Amino acid sequence: MSTVITLSTSADPAVEAILVRHHSAMSAATPAESCHVMTSDALRASGARVYALRDGSGAVQGVGALKPFGQNAVELKSMHVAAEARGKGFGKSLLNHLLSEARAMGMTAAYLETGSEPGFAPARALYEAAGFEYGPPFGDYVPDRLSVFMSRRL
Repeated sequence: MSTVITLSTSADPAVEAILVRHHSAMSAATPAESCHVMTSDALRASGARVYALRDGSGAVQGVGALKPFGQNAVELKSMHVAAEARGKGFGKSLLNHLLSEARAMGMTAAYLETGSEPGFAPARALYEAAGFEYGPPFGDYVPDRLSVFMSRRL
């Protein structure tokens, strides 16, 4: 299935709906003290660039964001593919696009935090396959048994 990934520069209701679904899912899966999901408003206020993945019919099936982090680095935030659209390669397409965008912005590294629980195994496998390696907490994160931290050079 063909996809189009675009920068979401305005409050597109379909993009906002996926971000709300992501926020709800993460909040339900992780205790508040270990949950690092950001609302759409917080993402945008942080300077993050939010991208939307649309399928061939134009429906938004996924989102992801690049949040500035330090000098020449980004943090991947809010990577989410709608549950009904999983297994079609959308996550891989979105991740590859985000990494390509980060490179085009002159970034030299990408970081992320994700869950350590079994439900996050598909996400971790996606990041591992894209060359991310496990490491210590970065930025304001602290060690947490429910989080893993990953990074890769771009």
